[in-house]
Amino acid sequence: MKVVEKAADLVAERRARGPGATGFVPTMGALHDAHLSLLRRAKAENERAWASIFVNPSQFNDAGDLARYPRTLDADLALLRRAGCDLVFLPRAEEIYPDGYRYRVSESERSLELEGASRPGHFDGVLTVVLKLLLLARPERAYFGEKDFQQLQLVEGLARAFFLDTEIVRCPTLREPDGLAMSSRNRLLEPKHRARAPALHRILARSVAERWPPGEAEAALAREGFEVDYVADRDGRRLAAVRLGAVRLIDNV
Repeated sequence: MKVVEKAADLVAERRARGPGATGFVPTMGALHDAHLSLLRRAKAENERAWASIFVNPSQFNDAGDLARYPRTLDADLALLRRAGCDLVFLPRAEEIYPDGYRYRVSESERSLELEGASRPGHFDGVLTVVLKLLLLARPERAYFGEKDFQQLQLVEGLARAFFLDTEIVRCPTLREPDGLAMSSRNRLLEPKHRARAPALHRILARSVAERWPPGEAEAALAREGFEVDYVADRDGRRLAAVRLGAVRLIDNV
């Protein structure tokens, strides 16, 4: 597995690669089985599988949240190597933002609601870094999980709006045995909150199956001890964001 840190070196690797398709998995590290499932799918569907690890500062509107985000680089590299990753891009912030983030991508409608309303500027940072990574790597396919459903839709819209050659591949949410959606943030949960967290998916799934209105689902989550940010229906999905202690969790069904 090659490890590349400079944007210019990634471009050189891209230009030198042989025939066949490249599948790409952008990540912020703290990898878990859901990330690895994306990498394995990329490996199965393409001649080569590339990944990136970059904790993107521009998508954090809370400096404390950025500081708390788990960083497990050595373990991440070992996991990618075992999963068959061919190349991993490990840029520093100055490689991705040589302009100091003066130039950025903004979406003017869907990015301003739900996660965007709760985290101002979040999706500007997400869309900007995704565009930069896709332009650097130029993969035929890029793989994104459905857990971050609003993000997935915006990335799909980005690819269409800017005529990118990359196909955005949707991948189902992977869950722990108790139903909690896999997330790097789960490792930040206190034990008492980790025990309570699976109720998020359980209540969301029941609310859809029994056709509760969003407000009823919010009330049920609050009774279970969640601090509810939102429950909302969009494009055939029920999405929710909650807090347990200092940790924010999102899910959808």
